[in-house]
Amino acid sequence: MTISVVCPVYNEEKHIEALLNFYSSSKPVLKELFLVDGGSTDQTREIINKHIVQGSSIVLLENPKKFVPFALNIAIPFCKGEYIVRLDAHTKYKYDYFEKILNAFQESNASIVGGPMRAIGESHFQQAVAYATATGFGVGNSQFHFENYKGFTDSVYLGAWRRDIFNTLGLFDERMIRNQDDEFHYRAKSVGLKIYQDPAITSYYYPRDSLQKLAWQYFEYGLYKPLVLSKIKSEIKGRHIIPSLFVLYLFSLPIGLMITVLYGIPMMMYGVCMILFSFFNRHDLISKLSCLLIYPTLHISYGFGFLKGLFKRSGIP
Repeated sequence: MTISVVCPVYNEEKHIEALLNFYSSSKPVLKELFLVDGGSTDQTREIINKHIVQGSSIVLLENPKKFVPFALNIAIPFCKGEYIVRLDAHTKYKYDYFEKILNAFQESNASIVGGPMRAIGESHFQQAVAYATATGFGVGNSQFHFENYKGFTDSVYLGAWRRDIFNTLGLFDERMIRNQDDEFHYRAKSVGLKIYQDPAITSYYYPRDSLQKLAWQYFEYGLYKPLVLSKIKSEIKGRHIIPSLFVLYLFSLPIGLMITVLYGIPMMMYGVCMILFSFFNRHDLISKLSCLLIYPTLHISYGFGFLKGLFKRSGIP
C-alpha cells in the first residue's frame, strides 16, 4: 500500500461526489480512503455508501466528537500506507495531486509535504478574500498562502505525512479544534523534521462567502493559536502577535489622541497600506471595495481571538 488518504466530513452532500470521483480516478491505483463522518444529517453518508462496493478501498468511519482532530486520530491507526494524505471535502484537487505529493517526498526527503493554499472564489467577495489572504498585508509572511513558494517551511495546506512520524510524535492534539495542523507541523519542526512546500501540488480552496463567516473563522484561528504557541514557543512569529497589538491599539486610540495627535500616525499608516493593497491589483471595483472590509476583518477578528485565547486552557468550545 503506497498511500492512505484521510478526509473528515460533515454535511458534505454538495461536495462529496466530486471528492470521491477524484479519488477513484487519480493515481496511484494502490491507495485507500478513510472518510470520517462527524454525524452528517444530510445525504453525505448515503452518497458515500453508494461508492463502497465489494472490494472497495473506501472506508466510512464514525466520529462521535465531530471535530477534525478527533477524525484524524480515529483514521490514522487504520492507515496501512507508507504515506498518509489529508483531504478536505471543500477543496478541489488537480488530477495528479497524489503523484506530485509522492514526487515531493522523493525530491525533498522531508517528513511532511504539501502545496500552498490556493484560494479561489465564485463571488466577488470570495475573490477578494482569496486575494487578500494571499498578500503580506493580509497574512504576514505565512508562506503556505503564497502559491509560488517552493522550499522548506513551517507548515503546509492540509499536508501529507510519512506514516512513521506518528510513531515519533504521537497523534494530533485533540485540544486544537482549530490549528491542529499548525500545532502538529510545529511540533515536527521542533524535533528537527523537515516540512516541504511544492507548488506543483495543486488544489483550490473556496474561502468563506460572507464577512460574518470570515470573521468567525479568523477569530477561531486566533483563539487557538496561543495554545499552539504555548506548546512550541520556538514558532512564535511577529505575524502571530501583531493583530492582537493592533486591537489593543484601537482600544487605546481615543485616549491616545486626547494626549497627542501623533498617536494617530499608526492608524494613518494602516489606512494607507489598506488602500494600496485594496486598489492596486487586477481585480474589479467591487472586489477592491470588498478588500476595505476584508483586511480589517482579518486583523481584528484574529487579534480579538488571540487575546481571548491567552486565557484559554483547553481547546473544546
